[in-house]
Amino acid sequence: MKLQILHNWNLSPQEAIALQRQLAAQVITDRPLDLNAIHFVGGVDVSVKDNHSQAAVVVLRYPELDVIETVRADQPTPFPYIPGLLSFREGPVLVKAFEQLVNIPDVFIFDGMGIMHPRRLGIASQMGLWLQRPTIGCGKTYFIGEYAEPSLEQGASSPLTHKGDLIGAVLRTRAQVKPVFISPGHLCDLDSAITLTLRCTTRYRLPEPIRQAHHAAGQFESP
Repeated sequence: MKLQILHNWNLSPQEAIALQRQLAAQVITDRPLDLNAIHFVGGVDVSVKDNHSQAAVVVLRYPELDVIETVRADQPTPFPYIPGLLSFREGPVLVKAFEQLVNIPDVFIFDGMGIMHPRRLGIASQMGLWLQRPTIGCGKTYFIGEYAEPSLEQGASSPLTHKGDLIGAVLRTRAQVKPVFISPGHLCDLDSAITLTLRCTTRYRLPEPIRQAHHAAGQFESP
């Protein structure tokens, strides 16, 4: 897969924050997805072990959700853990994984945030600009913003806002189970992000693309 190279990853935290503010202006989050035109969905995750990062991108056929391709890439972790700057820790190894893809997803779901971010540029948004494909952020844990707990039935959601902006939703993918945090990444609106996440959810809390990517990224080879 060919990516649009937007910037150097070797930046200081201060430079990275300035770049995020600049790139956020390019993100598009008001574009509905044509769900009937989706044939492949990608799941994206990175695992870190002993200061070594492994990225996995798993491509699933949609709506069947069977895996047709899995690619991995690894490298020493290049950036410290700083909340809000996850892209600079995981982006370089993700680029290596994306470049290996043969089957190009119509949309990518990231284990991480889209615009649910202090500067509206989580990893799904920033990498969406590199991919130039629709992306969705699906976070497992709370990061920022205010929301009311959604009701307990499957598919219930509540809006999440930050400083007066609607930046995502808290979504109950399974009844009586902890919700996930959904936000548009790039080239996708919130309603589409919620709908596709639910359609990609089987009997687990996490949508199947993320679940498969998480499993693949965690399979480190023994030294």
